Amino acid sequence: MASSSGVPDTDVSRPSALPSANLQRTAVQAVQQSIATQNSAQYLDAIEEEWNKKVDSEVDILVDGMVDLVTLASIGDKDKFRIAQEAFHAQSRAESMIRATNSLLSITHSMKLLLLLSDEAQIAHRRDAELKEVQEERNEAKEKVAALLDELLKTPSSQKTQEPVAKTSNDLRDIDTQMSN
Repeated sequence: MASSSGVPDTDVSRPSALPSANLQRTAVQAVQQSIATQNSAQYLDAIEEEWNKKVDSEVDILVDGMVDLVTLASIGDKDKFRIAQEAFHAQSRAESMIRATNSLLSITHSMKLLLLLSDEAQIAHRRDAELKEVQEERNEAKEKVAALLDELLKTPSSQKTQEPVAKTSNDLRDIDTQMSN
């Protein structure tokens, strides 16, 4: 059925002008603002501290689990209920230790990837140094070629042949300077 305005009536819901919820936006905006105000060194220090906290918490879980497992392994007079209770406790501790170990493995994998993929500063520095070296070698080769060309062109011939050649050698130097810029 079509309404009188020519727009068909449908069952599709239409967005309304109701106010939207602003649940976690303020926290996210505060974090983004704090990141924006930090300089690079502070930001890297904060990330390093975060990684250290993650590693420390997982290692603490492993240490506490080992201490509990050693404590549970005591030999003595125990009834069946106590043995079953300790077995369950040991199993749950072992599972939490496995989760912590997997988390540490994931952290090391992430850190390896970060090292491999974000070591751009050293790569860029090496690339720039190599580029500078190649440009210096190129400029030295151009100077040698220009000197050899000048020597070849300074033959005892007539003045007419020397002028066009001198212009050609000067043109070559101009082209070299334009290419190096």
